[in-house]
Amino acid sequence: MSNKKRYVLVGTGGRAEFFYGALTRDYRDTSELVGFCDINQVRMNYANQLLKEKYEYPEVPTYPADQFDQMIENEKPDYVIVTSVDRTHHKYIIRAMELGCDVVTEKPMTIDEEKCQEILDAVKRTGQNVRVTFNYRYAPHHTKIRELILNDTIGKVTSVHFEWLLNTRHGADYFRRWHRDKRNSGGLLVHKSTHHFDLVNFWIGSQPDTVFAFGDLMYYGRENAEERGVTQFYNRATGNPIAKDDPFALHLDSDAHMKSMYLDAESEDGYQRDQSVFGDGINIEDTMGVLVKYRNKAILTYSLVAYQPWEGYRIAINGTKGRIEMNIVEQSYVNSLGDKSKEGALIGKTLRVLPMFDAPYEVEVEEKAGGHGGGDPVLLNDLFGEPVEDPFHRAANHVDGARSILTGIAANRAIATGLPVNVNNLVRF
Repeated sequence: MSNKKRYVLVGTGGRAEFFYGALTRDYRDTSELVGFCDINQVRMNYANQLLKEKYEYPEVPTYPADQFDQMIENEKPDYVIVTSVDRTHHKYIIRAMELGCDVVTEKPMTIDEEKCQEILDAVKRTGQNVRVTFNYRYAPHHTKIRELILNDTIGKVTSVHFEWLLNTRHGADYFRRWHRDKRNSGGLLVHKSTHHFDLVNFWIGSQPDTVFAFGDLMYYGRENAEERGVTQFYNRATGNPIAKDDPFALHLDSDAHMKSMYLDAESEDGYQRDQSVFGDGINIEDTMGVLVKYRNKAILTYSLVAYQPWEGYRIAINGTKGRIEMNIVEQSYVNSLGDKSKEGALIGKTLRVLPMFDAPYEVEVEEKAGGHGGGDPVLLNDLFGEPVEDPFHRAANHVDGARSILTGIAANRAIATGLPVNVNNLVRF
């Protein structure tokens, strides 16, 4: 009898191949993929084509979304991998646990406090496990910051400044896709910033207490474009002559993978992957500032802007014995377009410690291959391979998943109301 763990995957869109590709290429000795589930049969068929042609793995059974329970009964998986649209994560996470499966879910775990509470309650009710795939924790330079703080290098952490910049290639991509509707994604403060808020929780060993925020749509969207003098608009780029020379346009017919994944699948669900970033119907912010107080009294000032000339981030962590500074430049990436190992790949980094009464010094961090600064391969081995003992405890569970999104959920509420939000009032752990 095989000791391999059995996996099914729900949601075969742009993020799915990261998981099923690694599972079927690198972890055949420990894991096996046994099923796909999606609302779109064309996309599942294409995923099976990639399995066969790219990964030399046999095709797996496919199930429409309304046959999820049937898939679990037929394929008897140990784990369900959830990579569907964010607003549906909770649905599959909860049902998988009710049917006796553990879960590996893409971030964010879910998008609002009600769905988060449902997941927390389901974990208690079923006793099953949920893993949230925070690959940024595993990047060597991020792990090094945790190590420095654990070693008391800068004493007790008192404040963090975290400035994240998305450029006009990667940042714009959130405004072409389903993410542009906050009902689907929770906005960038949930969908994207969950990575960043989790890192702060991970680094300082605390959790958010009170959150205040401002945010608005200040660059993308039709109204902003009109104010800058734009007079020609289009709904989607592919096949539209107006979009021919638009640097923000994504032409699905110019890339075979994008065509197969999205353009050929439109007849099934009507989803258009190449919407104009200057169209109507965008209700997420592109410019955000957040202020957070943590239970250990540390303070975070956080900025996210999604239309910058370069991609990366600047972090400063202040403590009672000094300061840590990190500057990172990342390679820009459009989901499903290009080599997945390039996603979040480093172009440049500096990590410095500035002791309070001594000379500043550079901290050397071992360079590793793979996406997200070398964190992706380590995460994937932790999920599908033979995990090794981790003194930094990087594996994230449902509680970590909840604490990361609650900062963004509270920030969204603060933007809407103009009032600070007590995170402890949002959910019960």
